[in-house]
Amino acid sequence: MKNIIVLPADSYTVISKTVLSRNDTNVISMLYEPIIGYAAVALYYTLFDDLDKYSVTSLEYTHHHLMSIMGISMDNLIEARKKLEGVGLLKTYFKEDKDINHYVYVLYSPVSSYEFFHHPILNVVLYNNLGKEEYNKLVDFFKIPRVSLKEYDDITESFSNVFKSVPGTLEVNGDFAKRNTNNLDIKGNVDFDLLIESIPKNMYSDKCFSDDVKSLINTLSFTYNLDTEALISIVRDSIDEKGLIDKNYLRRTARNYYQFRNDGSLPTIIYSTQPEYLRKPEGDKSNWAKMVYTFENVSPYRFLKAKGGGANPTSRDLNIVESLLVDQKLKPGVVNVLLSYVLKVNKGRLNKSYIEAIASSWKRLNVETVEDAMKRCEKEYKKRKKNTSAVSNKTRKADSSIPIWLDKNGTTEEASSKEQEEMDDILNTLV
Repeated sequence: MKNIIVLPADSYTVISKTVLSRNDTNVISMLYEPIIGYAAVALYYTLFDDLDKYSVTSLEYTHHHLMSIMGISMDNLIEARKKLEGVGLLKTYFKEDKDINHYVYVLYSPVSSYEFFHHPILNVVLYNNLGKEEYNKLVDFFKIPRVSLKEYDDITESFSNVFKSVPGTLEVNGDFAKRNTNNLDIKGNVDFDLLIESIPKNMYSDKCFSDDVKSLINTLSFTYNLDTEALISIVRDSIDEKGLIDKNYLRRTARNYYQFRNDGSLPTIIYSTQPEYLRKPEGDKSNWAKMVYTFENVSPYRFLKAKGGGANPTSRDLNIVESLLVDQKLKPGVVNVLLSYVLKVNKGRLNKSYIEAIASSWKRLNVETVEDAMKRCEKEYKKRKKNTSAVSNKTRKADSSIPIWLDKNGTTEEASSKEQEEMDDILNTLV
């Protein structure tokens, strides 16, 4: 994008693509502001104030108007605007004119608190900016208490039981105000013109750099903090004999390059734990709750290290974990459950193809909590057991090779003394 100089005389118009609720203002001030700062939030609300109370489009103003109202310089104004754009609260459109340039600022709602804490980037940035104590306070503020309705009957009436049907239909054309959010535009800092020009033309085909390939390269650039110069050799080495990019090889090469530059370590995502909003509420003192707590509070790295008797996990196993978190987008606690299950049924080995098959299924089913993952393991075990030989001694042998949080019938149960000991050993790694 070319560098555009904004002058105080340049005009702008505000368009609202959304409506703000009271909860939205809480999300902006408590979740967005620690990331984008007070000036960006002030600009957001100032642009909303430029709208007439019942209008979705403002009059035409100058940027001098904004500077005067907010009492900030043009440089600070532009910085605040870019921060709003970066987190998806604002989109900016530009039209060059002979005398003065004109801008259109389109306003969007913030994401909900659930979406914010669920977001793989916003959530992490907030945690890093605030620290654990302040972050946990925000989680508690937005968390909805869980109320069990098992002892209640649903007596809610349906619309058809309350109202009589009316014949005929009405068609209303036009756009109406509604709540709209804007997706974050996350891009790697990749100069594709330079990247493609640096690779001999006889090495790649016309279909080599498709949109999905460029998207993958951008993702790898962002995940591993790779610049264009580093990506040139990585991409070139990933082109196969057909002149196309081998995506799996590209992923491995980018990962290996990152590890080489960082003394063998992987991105910090492997050290993350289950998000607070997806954890089981505290207060349950049962052994079952203790198992869930363990999976939720230990990172996949530390879980594997504990299962290995304190030895550092192998690079192969860490690559599997990274793939589950980055590619399959499973939550850390869910990954721990999957690792625990596969390690047991495969005699202490992580079978990559078997793990990926289960992970793909869980991703489609939107498995996000530890308890849901443990119940899925129950179903997976029953399926596995059904497909094994019906010979009784083989069946008994299979029964002995199941996670300790499944009983011999493949159903979840309370923790045994053996289980408590194993969970205590893992929890001790947190100290």
